[in-house]
Amino acid sequence: MTDIKIEEKWQKKWQKSKLFQSNPDNREKLFLTVAYPYPSGAMHVGHGRTYTVPDVYARFKRMQGYNVLFPMGWHVTGAPVIGIAKRIGRRDPWTLDIYQNVHKVPEDELNKFTDPHYIVKYFSEEYHNVMTQLGFSIDWRREFTTIDPHYQKFITWQFEKLNQKGLVRRGAHPVKYCPDDENPVGDHDLLEGEGVAINELTLIKFKMGEKYLVAATFRPETLFGATNLWLNPSEEYVKVRSSGEEWVISKKAYHNLLNQKTDLELIEDADAPSLIGQYVENPVTGQQHIILPASFVDPDYATGVVYSVPAHAPADYIALVDLKKDTETLEKYGIKDEVEKIQPIGLIRLKGFGEHPAVEMVEKMGVKSQEDPKLKEATNEMYKLEHAKGVMDEHVTGYSGLRVPEARDAIKDNLLEAGKGDIMHEFAEKPVICRCGTECVVKILDNQWFLKYSDEDWTTTTQNTLSLMKTVPEEIRSNFQYYLNWLHDWACARRIGLGTPLPWDTQWLIEPLSDSTIYMSYYAIAPHLKNIDPEELDEEFFDHVFLDKPTTKTNIPDGMKEEFNYWYPLDWRLSAKDLVGNHLSFHIFHHSAIFPEEKRPRGVVVFGMGLLEGHKMSSSKGNIILLEDAIKIHGADVVRLFLMSSAEPWQDFDWREKEVIGTKKRLEWFSGFAAMVDELHGSQIQLSDYTEAPAVDKAINAWMISQVNQRVRDATQALEGFQTRKALQESLFLFKKDIDHYLHRVDHQLKNEDDHEEITDVLAYVLGIWIRLMAPFTPHACEELWNRHGGQGFVSEAPWPEADPALIDEKVHKGEEIIQGLVDDIREIKKITQSQPEMIHIYLAPTWKWEVFEIAREVGKPDIGRIMGQAIQANVHDDKKELAGFAQKIAREMTKIHYVGMVDEKQLLEDAQGYVARETGAKVVVYQEPTYDPQNKARNALPYKPAIYLE
Repeated sequence: MTDIKIEEKWQKKWQKSKLFQSNPDNREKLFLTVAYPYPSGAMHVGHGRTYTVPDVYARFKRMQGYNVLFPMGWHVTGAPVIGIAKRIGRRDPWTLDIYQNVHKVPEDELNKFTDPHYIVKYFSEEYHNVMTQLGFSIDWRREFTTIDPHYQKFITWQFEKLNQKGLVRRGAHPVKYCPDDENPVGDHDLLEGEGVAINELTLIKFKMGEKYLVAATFRPETLFGATNLWLNPSEEYVKVRSSGEEWVISKKAYHNLLNQKTDLELIEDADAPSLIGQYVENPVTGQQHIILPASFVDPDYATGVVYSVPAHAPADYIALVDLKKDTETLEKYGIKDEVEKIQPIGLIRLKGFGEHPAVEMVEKMGVKSQEDPKLKEATNEMYKLEHAKGVMDEHVTGYSGLRVPEARDAIKDNLLEAGKGDIMHEFAEKPVICRCGTECVVKILDNQWFLKYSDEDWTTTTQNTLSLMKTVPEEIRSNFQYYLNWLHDWACARRIGLGTPLPWDTQWLIEPLSDSTIYMSYYAIAPHLKNIDPEELDEEFFDHVFLDKPTTKTNIPDGMKEEFNYWYPLDWRLSAKDLVGNHLSFHIFHHSAIFPEEKRPRGVVVFGMGLLEGHKMSSSKGNIILLEDAIKIHGADVVRLFLMSSAEPWQDFDWREKEVIGTKKRLEWFSGFAAMVDELHGSQIQLSDYTEAPAVDKAINAWMISQVNQRVRDATQALEGFQTRKALQESLFLFKKDIDHYLHRVDHQLKNEDDHEEITDVLAYVLGIWIRLMAPFTPHACEELWNRHGGQGFVSEAPWPEADPALIDEKVHKGEEIIQGLVDDIREIKKITQSQPEMIHIYLAPTWKWEVFEIAREVGKPDIGRIMGQAIQANVHDDKKELAGFAQKIAREMTKIHYVGMVDEKQLLEDAQGYVARETGAKVVVYQEPTYDPQNKARNALPYKPAIYLE
């Protein structure tokens, strides 16, 4: 049942009935949102997972009786579409190829993509259509874009509030910057380099005659262990003037530093090879260090000059080892004797290491050369260990005994104060590329506007909000705690792009992440705003609606404030785990600043990444499958089913075509089960006749009913925690396994009229539960089955099946376990003896053995003495020797089995006698008393484990 026409039929019926339009009423509400998409390209299967998780949860809670609000909007703020429009306008081949062949935009539409507003309109409509095709239960009345005039007034109000509270400032700050757009960029504006941090490095000025060779470092405390400097003689270097000093740095570093220093002036080129073999002076020790050649020095990173600390930097040590072996280079520059003399200088004590930790780390990890991939790992490990546990050695004058981070800060401050150092900023990784195709730089902006996330009071309030929230998975809480404390001030405005002007400085536009923090509150009132002039939406208007402040306004629609108060606070926010450090943390910060405690968010769920056949999905690299194509090929329910079953939401998932096809077969089996039940029944089942579990006589039927209720219980519990994969394991895969087993068990009973009716009643009851249990995952197939079998209304609104604890019977489960264990044991005996018996004799444990088991359960631990004592006192058995032997055996046995009390094994086995005979190919006789026992097997019988004799 993956017919697209059936899916379209139900989508139209839902739409016509306004099924998912959520309005306040007297039910308990559930409000959840997922990060609204940036519609600059087509939806792919990775997006499908992101938006299906909240839909499954919304459908589940709706069936539980909650009034559920699941809205959607479009995030179009920022510069990405501006960059796309520019590249389309200049007919950039790569961009045209991506949009024609990956996003499959028709030629006549693509020609209109020179207008960024049209790009937004085209893809937001496409997203809307694909979300509808996937069956999402969205209230589309609340749809908006972030450049709608009404929304812009809402953002203006938000920033006025933050400014009034002193949480916005102006100043200088390093930002990611696109030189072509002349604009700061955020992660949403990037083709490559999302999430890359900006690091602060200390510039060290090594005096060389009248000029300085300037190196950059994270670790100024290691200057006391410097032995030489490295530069790359194959690259271009220049002499520049900064604050009256002449510096030598790489040419690429000069172009980067122009964005950070206003007084930088190019003097002339510097001949790099001629610098090799010259000496410079260490600014803290006064020692002379030789300049050595190194091909590993990247002229595009920092200054293109590195000072070497071989005792504490594995890369420096291995480079020195390699250079000492490189006879050709040593002779070329005439530096053989000088290089030979260089030895590592230890300056940091680290427990478990000697004087030269980097040397030991290289040997320990087996690093062979500078090209060895293990070198990076060794460097990172050394840095982490020394940062966490390192202490400055006693010979480091003025800093001995300090922990490494303390020494680092002190030495940096002293260098800056003495004019022997400076600061620069650099990307932690490269490249960082704007969506317009330009490589970004780090730029210091002097007049930028910032949100003061470093404000201590604001951070404390936000941490308090987090402490009252649920986080899924729970372990992500520590990430939030770290980021809320760590966040620096955030550049919240841009010069170009789409968006809302900063109200007090309109030459700036509020950047994409900063206008996406409390927009969930806007969903709550969006339908009321459609007929209001945006100019009327001033501070008093929003203060009244959101903050309950008094107003004299008469233009506020009736019920608007009440609707906000009904839906808020937001119950669940879902977004990607790589946004914990910005978007999701900002979400908590802004709610904490603007709303009272009772209106702040209650929970957050994070998502993992999407992979395609094992590789990261990337639209820019063409490594995606469009969601619309997947729906056309497989059907919406199959796509939903695979996306939910392949991994839990917070784990990375992998779209694998073969596995998707396998999922389709599972869904077809589920749909075919209903037809099979109808056939057994002799006519189409009417589910309204089977709302309660039927009364049953046979143990196997009670087992099926118990098993179903157990699956319902476990699936419900999993969904409550957003464990969609576990919920599907219970609702489909394990459920199917149970039904397969049940059908196999009762196959021989279906010929008996009385048994047939009881089995059919059980299967009809199971069908009604199974359709509802699967409805959040495969809504179209379930609506069709529900409707076909006389279910009332939409299954999307049918009551979620509730597990009845009274029907989950441990003894029933144990009984089936006994039957299956018996069949397995008989097969094993047949295999070992290589025989085909005609008769199987089964001996049940006598009553006294059950009584000893009961005593052992009461004792609660394997205490043979107490078990024996109580058994003798109760006079359970005349043969004290046999009793003692059994008590010893039981002490061991009770730790292995799950004892749930006495089971009527005789009735159980008589019910299953035909099944056991069919499975084993022999006649079965069951003995409560061993009236025939030629090999004395009956003595081996235990509760739950009958004895067997094959004849």
